[in-house]
Amino acid sequence: MRRFRFAGLAAISSAVTAAGVLGATAAAHVAATPAATTTTTTAMTSTAATTTTTRTSTTTPTSTTKPATTTTAAATKPSSTAAPTVSGTVQVGHLLTATNGNWDGSTPLTYSYQWRVCGANGGACRDIPGATGNEYSLKSQDLGNTLRVVVTAKNSAGSASATSTPTARVAAAAAAAPANGCPKLASGAASASIASLAPPARLQIDQTLAYPNLISRSTRSIMLKVHISSTCGAAIQGADVYVTGVPYNMVSIGHATTDAKGWATMRVGTLRGFPATPYQQLLVMFVRATKPGDNVLAGVSTRRLVSFRVNLHG
Repeated sequence: MRRFRFAGLAAISSAVTAAGVLGATAAAHVAATPAATTTTTTAMTSTAATTTTTRTSTTTPTSTTKPATTTTAAATKPSSTAAPTVSGTVQVGHLLTATNGNWDGSTPLTYSYQWRVCGANGGACRDIPGATGNEYSLKSQDLGNTLRVVVTAKNSAGSASATSTPTARVAAAAAAAPANGCPKLASGAASASIASLAPPARLQIDQTLAYPNLISRSTRSIMLKVHISSTCGAAIQGADVYVTGVPYNMVSIGHATTDAKGWATMRVGTLRGFPATPYQQLLVMFVRATKPGDNVLAGVSTRRLVSFRVNLHG
């Protein structure tokens, strides 16, 4: 009986001691735990005593960040602010070019084209099959009509079109020069235009005149007249004529354009190099005739040396 009691007391003492140790440990752990903790309690029972054990677990709050929201502006359809235009010579055989005009709307914008042939007043238009580039070469069937171009702008929001004003009426193609390059002389005309002369025809220097017709030591100014025709026979209007002395520095350089009768008139002055020798009897001059804009050594150009009488002792 005594042994049983002693054993019972010993078991109770051990349980109390264990409970004290566990309680102290749990108290210390609870003191170190943040406010946002969760506590779980488990009951343990023995025949001699009841022991309460506290287990503590910590839950760390989680921060949630919402992703940034991006606002995208809605795309806007193209809108024309200035109509397309057409440039170029409105004549059969020539090239017309369209501009896009000005447009508002979301970028990028792409453009497409449709050329239309219209009546003389710009109405009754119809599409020209296959003419869908920004350039169009005028055809013989366009003669007498006008043209417009329709430009369509397109982006992700849609498309819109704008139409140019009508061109002038399409003129006939320029007459082709004859195979020999000779110009056609208009009825009653005294000369042909230099613009209508083409190779293999050439210019010709067929007459030269000087005033005074006898140049002396005292001559200070000389008026020269040069007549230009072509190998086709007609006088030529609008040719450029250039004159200088040979050797150089005897007279100033002369330059003129032929008139409606084919004459170029210019005035040159004598320089310190004249006379070239005390026995000089001729004043030699280099004369060149050219078509404006042409290479002076090619095309229909021509050149010639001419001379005028000199009397140093008269």
